[in-house]
Amino acid sequence: MSAMSQIDLQLFGYPKIRVDGRPVSLPLRKALAALTYVVEAQTPVSRDAVATLLWPEADEATARSRLRRLLHRTHQHLGVGIIASDRISLCAAPGIELRVDTQAFEQACQEGDFANASRLYRADYLGTFSVEGCPDFDDWAFFRREALRSRFIHAIERLIEAKRLCGEHGEMIVHAQRFVTFDPLNETAHRHLISGYLLAGDNAAAQRQYESCAQLLQKELGILPGPAIAALMNTPTHFPDAGTVPTCYASSEGVHIAFQVIGSGPPDIVFLPGFVTHVERMWSEPCARAFLTALSRIGRLIIFDRRGMGLSDRIGATPAVEATAKDIGAVMTAVGSRKAVLIGSSEGGPGCVYFAATSPERVQGLVLCGCLAKGSRASDYPFALTTAQFETWLRQLIGQWGGPAGIEVFAPSLARNRPAESWWAGLLRSASSPGAVKGVLEAMRDMDVRSHLPRIAVPTLVLHRTGDRAVRIEAGRHLAASISKARFVELPGDDHWIWVGDQARVIEEIRKFIQTSAK
Repeated sequence: MSAMSQIDLQLFGYPKIRVDGRPVSLPLRKALAALTYVVEAQTPVSRDAVATLLWPEADEATARSRLRRLLHRTHQHLGVGIIASDRISLCAAPGIELRVDTQAFEQACQEGDFANASRLYRADYLGTFSVEGCPDFDDWAFFRREALRSRFIHAIERLIEAKRLCGEHGEMIVHAQRFVTFDPLNETAHRHLISGYLLAGDNAAAQRQYESCAQLLQKELGILPGPAIAALMNTPTHFPDAGTVPTCYASSEGVHIAFQVIGSGPPDIVFLPGFVTHVERMWSEPCARAFLTALSRIGRLIIFDRRGMGLSDRIGATPAVEATAKDIGAVMTAVGSRKAVLIGSSEGGPGCVYFAATSPERVQGLVLCGCLAKGSRASDYPFALTTAQFETWLRQLIGQWGGPAGIEVFAPSLARNRPAESWWAGLLRSASSPGAVKGVLEAMRDMDVRSHLPRIAVPTLVLHRTGDRAVRIEAGRHLAASISKARFVELPGDDHWIWVGDQARVIEEIRKFIQTSAK
């Protein structure tokens, strides 16, 4: 084989291989699976891991023998050696020019070339390809597919917004139509398309699209379109995704973090909601909008979507609290904030704890609302779900994704409130995907910031509702007892979302804390 043989591996859609521009058939499904898995790893992978992945029922010696024969047959079918091997590992052969469409897609996303990224995403990852009797491979492919889908949605949204800003409404419509076709239950996609029609002056097409969206959501999910779409139809010159608050981007370790700034300071206030965020869709829910507006009247409010979520870059990796802390710092730097009051709600709290403990010079005060210090139960931390309970809850949440999953736990006062349920369902679909959010929640399960609590030296306010159904109040008491300068305030109510229920009391507690403790 020539040292410069060119291998093109197409993994969007059913896998296809070209060798020096010539299509090559590889009828062995396990060979395609092995090739895909090894090439996608981009680093050497264990022979034993691949053997177990493909022959889970076989003993080690048998699986190794089958893998050896499979690699030989793969070489025979292709006429080239794409996989290099030694006694312990497999990797892409070094003497070839290997081009993989998924890797080119991710590189384009990383570089902000969203037009090229959209062009490369021809179909969902691996299409209908699967391997009978290899559940671990199918699981791996599923989560890889979901991560790539999530990145594509982010890319096409950025592309649509760019066309809107340039006044290229025809191109905006073309990309929005593709978005709707790709994810027909995604309200954001419909909203982009309706906006494009309105901006192009085609009100009739906008009305037809709205009616089509309403019928589809009612039929498939039993919900109505969210208030943002209805508002758009009533104010056709307004583009709700941009709204009156512009979305900007900061760079955190090469990852683009979407953020918004509202109001003026001092003080600066950085607010991190729970595990799912979307800085633009938050404004379309009346309670959330009122809460954010009230915070912006206390100081300069800074909100952002952490990496992998909402309008920020998809990363294809599990976001740990350390990464969230880096995102906090990057956004503060981007807006010129030297010091801020951090408000962490629910799963946003641990990242704030880590930042306050490791960057105290940048923290003026810390507010924790409905938070916990460890994601799963331990003998010395009985305030969280057991691992088994967490897994059950996770399966239920993922199974209900696309609808208003978990709203009866997160905000029981809004359960059976159709507009609120519609908003929450739409936010979930816009902010993440089932596969991507599974990684976020698994990171939350494994999270433990207890060792950082004694290191926090800034004034701290811990707010927790008595009947919180998502995080037990004992977890809040534990936080306050473990932080030297913390004050604990128990609030009445059952809602976990801090902006739901009696938010006036919450805002007043935060206002008093900032005025008296965090000057």
